[in-house]
Amino acid sequence: MSKLPMLRGLILAIAITSPMCAFPQNSSPGDANFHLLPSHKPDRIILNLSENPLEEIGVNWRTDTTITVAHLEFAKATPGPEFRDQIQHLQALTETLVSQHDDEPVIHAKYHQVKLKGLEAGGKYVYRVGGGHSWSEWYQFTIPTDDKEVNFLYFGDVQNEVSSMFSRVIREAIINLPKMDFTVYAGDLINHESADFEWGGWFEAGQWIHASIPSMMTPGNHEFSKNPATLTPHWNTQFNLPANGPQGLEETTYEVNFPELKIISLDGEQIDESPSYRKAQMVWLRDILTNNPRKWTVVTFHYPVYATAPDRYHDKMIDFIRPILQEFNVDLAIQGHDHAYARGRAYEQDGKMDYKKGTVYVVSVAGPKMYEVKADDWMDRKAYGTQTYQWIQVKENILTFRTYTALGELYDSFEIQKNSDGENILINHIPNTPERL
Repeated sequence: MSKLPMLRGLILAIAITSPMCAFPQNSSPGDANFHLLPSHKPDRIILNLSENPLEEIGVNWRTDTTITVAHLEFAKATPGPEFRDQIQHLQALTETLVSQHDDEPVIHAKYHQVKLKGLEAGGKYVYRVGGGHSWSEWYQFTIPTDDKEVNFLYFGDVQNEVSSMFSRVIREAIINLPKMDFTVYAGDLINHESADFEWGGWFEAGQWIHASIPSMMTPGNHEFSKNPATLTPHWNTQFNLPANGPQGLEETTYEVNFPELKIISLDGEQIDESPSYRKAQMVWLRDILTNNPRKWTVVTFHYPVYATAPDRYHDKMIDFIRPILQEFNVDLAIQGHDHAYARGRAYEQDGKMDYKKGTVYVVSVAGPKMYEVKADDWMDRKAYGTQTYQWIQVKENILTFRTYTALGELYDSFEIQKNSDGENILINHIPNTPERL
């Protein structure tokens, strides 16, 4: 769905009505997944980063089809309930999504979105979504301050048993770490691209976290159907991501710009499958990196440049993306797909590899599905069978990267220090603990 211009600089709202009933006729409260079906009460509420994260934020949520017009209320947060005296009331852009997968019932749902604009850096805001007698609770979020520091979480593939097995990872991260400005998902959020109950499990794992801390995500191969590769309609309907990338790749290939950090999402599946979309992303990536005034650049995509699984070699990433990352001295690439942990550098020049310079590449996995990890010269640290989360902090001339296991234990750590010439110096702070192999 294309994003239309905002009404009065804030939102444009339309409603697409549907006569479908609230619940599939073959579902009942006794079904195990009944709680994942849409109702009049808003669910799957999520904040998404915008291209200008100090000024605007995206909000999405779901209801059943009885809700044809939905609203969002928001205000500046106050110490007490007095914010309710200054609420702004906004109507949402609404569309219908019909989905079915294997033995799931046909599910008709309404998805609603609002783009909040004109926000203040460092401001705290509250919002709720719904209408009539069916409103969500009030959620609170904070816009980062313009102090040249950004903190964010990075998760590799969650994909399988998301509600039961990834939930402890994201919740441990929130409990264990300081408050994050946003989270990044490196693809394969679920296993079957149009399985609505699997998407429900993903939202269930994050719960209020997704509604309080904005996310950005890059699609993995499991977000696509095959022959040809086609992005699930769930993606653009339930997320509200920037549409500032190449035409046809809206909300999958895009950039987000903080004062000192540019973070870029590339559509790895389309790099792998589509020559035309591959070329479009290469041209676009080269263009935005050529005119990049920001000190730090982080790129996320699903297929890793350097595979960790013994039987994998991602030739499209090696041949087409790695040269651009090397040319423009991209600082960090955060990836998924290979279901293991590995981190290190590798710079290819004239057929020779230099493992002491270039982009830092990281592969990680947050869900329970694991692959073998091969030993490779580029790896400074690796792990098998380990669910992890990563805290990345960018502050002035230092990027600090820390990897934690699902137990909250530090497993890997390093700093990139950028000198006055813009050159990177990597300093390892690897814990004195054995690798999990």
